[in-house]
Amino acid sequence: MKISRVSQMRQMDHEAVMQYGIVEELLMENAGNAVYFVILKHFSSLAERRFAIFCGLGNNGGDGLVVARKLCSMGSEVTVFLLGDPEKYQGSARRNYEIAKLFPLKLQRLSSIDQVGNALTHTDAVVDAMLGTGLSRPLKGLYLDAVQTINRSGKTVFSVDIPSGINGDTGEVMGDAIQAHVTVTFGLPKRGNLLYPGFDYGGRLYVSHISFPPTIYNKEELQVETGVPERLPVRARDTHKGDYGKILFIAGSPNYLGAPQFSALSFLKAGGGLSYLATPKSLAPFLGSRSREVVLFPLWETDTGSISLKNLEGLLMLCNQMDMAVMGPGLSLEDQTQELVRKLTEKIPIPLLLDGDGITAVSQDPEILKNRRSTTILTPHPGEMARLTGKTIEEIKKNRVEILQETAKSSGAIIVLKGAHTLIGFPEGQIWINLSGNPGMATAGSGDVLTGCISAMVGRGLPIANAVKTGVFLHGLAGDLAAAESGEDGVVAGQIMDTLPAAVRVFREKYEEYRKTNYGKIWVI
Repeated sequence: MKISRVSQMRQMDHEAVMQYGIVEELLMENAGNAVYFVILKHFSSLAERRFAIFCGLGNNGGDGLVVARKLCSMGSEVTVFLLGDPEKYQGSARRNYEIAKLFPLKLQRLSSIDQVGNALTHTDAVVDAMLGTGLSRPLKGLYLDAVQTINRSGKTVFSVDIPSGINGDTGEVMGDAIQAHVTVTFGLPKRGNLLYPGFDYGGRLYVSHISFPPTIYNKEELQVETGVPERLPVRARDTHKGDYGKILFIAGSPNYLGAPQFSALSFLKAGGGLSYLATPKSLAPFLGSRSREVVLFPLWETDTGSISLKNLEGLLMLCNQMDMAVMGPGLSLEDQTQELVRKLTEKIPIPLLLDGDGITAVSQDPEILKNRRSTTILTPHPGEMARLTGKTIEEIKKNRVEILQETAKSSGAIIVLKGAHTLIGFPEGQIWINLSGNPGMATAGSGDVLTGCISAMVGRGLPIANAVKTGVFLHGLAGDLAAAESGEDGVVAGQIMDTLPAAVRVFREKYEEYRKTNYGKIWVI
């Protein structure tokens, strides 16, 4: 499913009106109807229910007035709180205000939040139609008071388009925001509906295309999207390990023994074929005893026990026998090892995934990435992304999509920006938002499991772009299965790794369900 910016949605509205004759009044009616039907789905019967609807003075408020009329027509007792002078309504919103005045519902202009009184105490649910997606500055005054009062009420809240207080493009909380139980958004989800923290405020997310033709909401210029990756191919009966990839992991140092093990073993757990681990020779006996399915290549060491630059030519020769290389898990920041990473990055002729200390190494000279002859995949967390781009972590968190697009384009790499709803950026400008995973996965070693999972999808022969999407999704699914078993607080990397085979099985079994509901995160109505 495509995801839009606020400005892109305005353009889609304009096209619907000007090119297809879908007048603004009809779009507003469709939006209000969508919210009404979701409320009906929640309550089953609306007769004698009580609703408090908070309406701003823009089109979001106009949508709320449609909802008020629909609820009233079904026998609900409706109170509409208007946050400002209703004479300022324009266009379709004005028309719906005039209609609402003729209905047996209560319209009350708020000048102080004290006027709400006991109305919230005796209501069955609240409809938030105050601000919508156009918010660009922090809430204040009556709007802030209303948001905080609604949140304190503990009532079920249905937000119209996006919870009031959430930035429609970034998902940022603008001072404070409605904590909705359900959000119904229109046309397409906006970025703020899916990016954190906005997603966390929206509750269950429904989308109505409000009668837009598919040519409007499936345009190529809508470069951000989400969904479920393509179905995994079935393993053939007549097959062998070489059919599922030969991957070389260059990883490990004395202080990081788990990283090489998690990455190399996760490749196998996710269905990869042959896993090779090049690691300091002093670590090889220990890792061999823990990871007997992995083929080991002991390497010369520096004085501190990390991988020596003397291994350069040998590793390049070894890469020529592989389908892909992974470099970085637990490598250390030792100068000689970091130099080795930069030289290998430039010369390795096969697809290369850089993680952790590997990303830190190339951050010293990002131009290396542009000179690579084969596909490069980077898997940074926000701190590593900051080093790679020269921006602060705060800048990245506030502008994840644009910074990711810019960096993927300039480097020519596929970049997996890890975090809540991990983003994948492609050199052509596309961004894919992953919906699997949970907070329990923020644990040491989880990223190493991710590198193995992505590598397994490459080894299985998926096109690189889909391999990255599928690897990220399965990693999150494994984390979700692990959290369902032990609780989010108890998830560790080894548990995520051990759950990968189950994740692959569940992905196959529930594929259609996941695809139709966007992994149970977005429901189209």
